[in-house]
Amino acid sequence: MTVTQTNAADTGARTPEAADVIAGARERIDALDDRIIGLIQERIAVSAVIQEARITSGGRRVNLAREMEVLGHYRDALGKPGTSLAMTLLELCRGRV
Repeated sequence: MTVTQTNAADTGARTPEAADVIAGARERIDALDDRIIGLIQERIAVSAVIQEARITSGGRRVNLAREMEVLGHYRDALGKPGTSLAMTLLELCRGRV
């Protein structure tokens, strides 16, 4: 089996041309996912700094008004699924201190 034939089988495409397009696009998605994961890890670290400063100053770990702003921002940019994504990000970023 050639590489193109293997790609066709792996991608579910019915032509070698479509398989090549899908394989290339998947490589780009994988690279984007790596960047997104890195950004999320950076966001977690920055959130920890904020929480530490807030707690050290006598405040609460979580600022619910700010979380509502974040939820609204994601919802406005991405629609209803954006709210779910923002909730997941907020959950990842809470309690790291």
